[in-house]
Amino acid sequence: MLPTTSSDAAESRGSHRRASYAERYRVYVAAAAKSAQTGHYLRRAFRWRQMDVEYSLWQAAAMCVNPKAVYRHTTYRKQTKNHWARDDPTFVVLSCVAVGLAAIGWCAAYGDGGTSGSARVVARCVIGDYLGVGAVLATVSWHLANTHLRTKLPGGHSHAVEQRVEWLYAFDVHCNAFVPTYVLLYVVQLTLSPLLRAEGRLASALSCALYAVALVYHNYCAFIGYNALPFLENTEFFLYPAAAALIAAPIAALIAFNPTRFVLSIYFAHSS
Repeated sequence: MLPTTSSDAAESRGSHRRASYAERYRVYVAAAAKSAQTGHYLRRAFRWRQMDVEYSLWQAAAMCVNPKAVYRHTTYRKQTKNHWARDDPTFVVLSCVAVGLAAIGWCAAYGDGGTSGSARVVARCVIGDYLGVGAVLATVSWHLANTHLRTKLPGGHSHAVEQRVEWLYAFDVHCNAFVPTYVLLYVVQLTLSPLLRAEGRLASALSCALYAVALVYHNYCAFIGYNALPFLENTEFFLYPAAAALIAAPIAALIAFNPTRFVLSIYFAHSS
């Protein structure tokens, strides 16, 4: 083997090793930054005086009438703080309180399990339905977005920064999209429940329509959230469940399926 060939091969191996170390260091730094961000986020959840309640209430109202305005502020956050996700847990804390209060209202109307039974329903709604299901949906969406929806870097741009969706941002998207769902399925449905849980096809049709609107708007808000990220493409993927809901709703109404009665049978068996 010629000396120059051997030298070139050694240099190539050294360059590859350095690139591998650099990539490992980049991954380590990114993981450390995410861990620090998550820890800071969780600590602030127990510091009420540091919470921006007014801004969070504005965001909640905006999600019902103009969700794009919320994500314009997300872009500003990226420009000023270099991350997409909220670093203030106020929105989540207030949402948990709102879900808990609505659950108490449902227990007052349909519960007969006493204080312990009501406490279980409230815990199930807050911890299971809102936080638990939200974490699962956020994780699935986060994985799909990073695996299949990120824009591929063009050739010749090996030094370009490859952006990824933050898990906390995916959870933010869920929390934001949950607000109109909460209004429709926790507040409006409770108010109209005497009508919606009645016997007959009309009640079934109205209940199916309410759930369809809630699910469609939820997915529309999720789509807006991911569409706000400039490094994602084909975010229309998040609208597919909305199309499924629009197809399923009239079919469910035709067979007289009543979502309100079904949900009540899960939480309050005697009220189904």
